[in-house]
Amino acid sequence: MADGNSGRPRLSEAFRALRYPNFRLFFAGQLISLVGTWMQTVAQSWLVYRLTGSSALLGLVSFSGQIPVFLFSPLGGVIADRYNRHRIIIATQTSSMILALVLATLTLSGHIRIWHIFILAALLGIVNAADIPARQAFFQEMVGRADLINAIALNSSMFNSARIVGPAVAGLLVSWIGEGWCFFVNGISYIAVIAGLLLMNITPRVIAKSEDSAWQHVLEGFRFVSSARPIRTLLLLVALVSFFGLQYSVLMPIFADRIFHQGAHGLGILLGINGAGALCGALIMAARRGIKGLSVWIAVASSIFSVAIIAFGFAPTFSSAAALLYVVGFATMIHFGSTNTLIQMMTPDRLRGRAISAYSMMYMGTTPIGSMAAGIVAEHLGARITIWVGGIFCMLGAVAYASQLSGMRGEARNMVLTASTATPENAKLST
Repeated sequence: MADGNSGRPRLSEAFRALRYPNFRLFFAGQLISLVGTWMQTVAQSWLVYRLTGSSALLGLVSFSGQIPVFLFSPLGGVIADRYNRHRIIIATQTSSMILALVLATLTLSGHIRIWHIFILAALLGIVNAADIPARQAFFQEMVGRADLINAIALNSSMFNSARIVGPAVAGLLVSWIGEGWCFFVNGISYIAVIAGLLLMNITPRVIAKSEDSAWQHVLEGFRFVSSARPIRTLLLLVALVSFFGLQYSVLMPIFADRIFHQGAHGLGILLGINGAGALCGALIMAARRGIKGLSVWIAVASSIFSVAIIAFGFAPTFSSAAALLYVVGFATMIHFGSTNTLIQMMTPDRLRGRAISAYSMMYMGTTPIGSMAAGIVAEHLGARITIWVGGIFCMLGAVAYASQLSGMRGEARNMVLTASTATPENAKLST
């Protein structure tokens, strides 16, 4: 077994969180549900493109679905810290199921309009603003602190496994029977995760009573992440990469159809291969035992991501673009998975929901603003130029982050020790 101070991946360590019954239930349910989620993501993008043919509207729909995460995540973080996270997740997953079935009904009945998609995407974004902090903070309640890193990584591997299967299936179903059935399958898939949540045997965590208002709790979370230099630096890099770099996924229908002439099936292939790269990165993360070296991994991964994104913008063929998207997916997973892990390990449990909400704001919250901008720029200058410019900004951010590493390692190490339940093994951890 790997030493707690060792960051070297060992495959024998990759699935240790699955020995916890509650996490097994969560894992099985989410794996089924996330396949449906990715099917809906691809089908919705293609539906918008089919109805409008506009790259700008592709960006605007993405904006409407993710901007609520930016706006409401701070409140979602407070809810996750002040209330029962298990019950919150049951409520958010049920709400997501209802929204998916409404979208399926409108599409299958032929009544779907672009404004319907905007509204339903925004409502789902509001649900996600509450779901993401609660779900991420819930990992420690399922597996404990010792295997928190592994649980986060396995969740990412599950997400990206679904990302391989979902787009491929969606690409076929959209071609054969239309987008509506993809939305229906997604709605039904939520039954699995809701059932798993209801079957869990969770010991309620102790929640300290507070007379402070929700706004005071929000401010407390902001003060924590803004005053902690390591967390602040990590979040700024996440925001930059999310704004400038992750827009390749929004513009993917343009690359699949107009540039490479592969249609919906090609879109599914590109997203599936991108997910395969991310899955590989997630498994490497899952095989880690300690957190030593993760800050360096972030610097390397963000640099690789930047180079691969720029090269993707230049890709001359469909196959070369697919190969580069594999690298993009791998580097994205290492970067964001390592960042998520470090932030959680540096944050005490009573603030974890709010720290994750800040991460969600920077990750999913800035992405929609970048998506809207990328869609408009692509409409006027083309998708390739949009991707190139984004990649250059990401590279500048990676270089700036790397220059800060040596100066903040000591502070990061102290934060991990303070947040942990002190054990000899934890005392050896370093970033």
